[in-house]
Amino acid sequence: MASAGYDSASDDESDGGSASCVCSARASSVTTEDWDMRSASPGPSVFSMTSSMRINAFRQEYGRGLNNYSEIYRLPADEEELERLDQQHAMFREIMGKYPPPIFEVLADTPGQVKTVVDLGCGSGSWIVDVARDFPNCSCVAVDLIPMQIIDIPPNCRSEVDDINLGLQHFYGEFNVAHARLISTGIRDYKGLVDQISHVLKPGGLIDLTEFDFRVYDFDKQPIPITVDASPLARWFHLALRAVQMQGGEPDAANHLYGWTRDHGAFEDVQYREWWLQTSCWNPGQDDEARQKNRWGAAMREDILAFLKSGRPLLLGTGVPEQILNPLEEEAERELMEARVPTYVRIQNVYGRRR
Repeated sequence: MASAGYDSASDDESDGGSASCVCSARASSVTTEDWDMRSASPGPSVFSMTSSMRINAFRQEYGRGLNNYSEIYRLPADEEELERLDQQHAMFREIMGKYPPPIFEVLADTPGQVKTVVDLGCGSGSWIVDVARDFPNCSCVAVDLIPMQIIDIPPNCRSEVDDINLGLQHFYGEFNVAHARLISTGIRDYKGLVDQISHVLKPGGLIDLTEFDFRVYDFDKQPIPITVDASPLARWFHLALRAVQMQGGEPDAANHLYGWTRDHGAFEDVQYREWWLQTSCWNPGQDDEARQKNRWGAAMREDILAFLKSGRPLLLGTGVPEQILNPLEEEAERELMEARVPTYVRIQNVYGRRR
């Protein structure tokens, strides 16, 4: 397939109203002009996310702002995407619960100890900011390819700019909790990341991983075969899966999380959880359970509709022509809005303790 051309979109970020961010830099000091890709993990330093820093952090592709540091992760990191991730976090918090059960024991106050938490690929930062507020005596670190852009970051939380594909040796033995959610699109070696986390965690520490496998499932919870007549939504996600693979990510990581963690040897009490989420409000039931599933389906539908837009740079940038992508996107949107096709997505979570 021929690669489509770039859309001519300019950065609509203004110089005014720059968001304050807590960040630290590895190998060189942070300035308002530039920062190193890897942070040194010292005490935090405060700076403003100015327009010149945005130029360094982002590049424009197909009308969206992508991070300027990783060729693997090609989903946007702009305000529109961060808003999607905030809303997604609120949905997951209600459906899955705020935290895996062991976190309360792991982060319980212990005299003479400061408990520590790292969020790898923090996105908008919603999860790690919740932790910082709920466990104010803990020290929290948010790691991503761009700094968190939350204005009111709690004082016990800092943002570090880092590509975790480069390894986590600088974090070895530092944390009581290591969390990652929906980062497989940007991870070159997810099994290797699980091993890195085993070194990052202190004894008794908690690993908490959540991923989605880029598949759409039918009413019987079987993967929908990809044919020309298949669900447009399933076909769109199949294109996205292939595009992530082409970029070097691991979209199938969700289906291996449990085995990778259980069989590693450094972890014990490894637990597996999964959620089958409707992609829209198609459930015909009239009882409370059906109404709740439809409410969650409505939230999932809104997330997917936004994700169809977020995925355009990834798909167009890996060679999917607009004359194929545009009608498929429209058909997928119609399928979601009409809510006549009973489909699911599957979210998988694994958590366990460091021996």
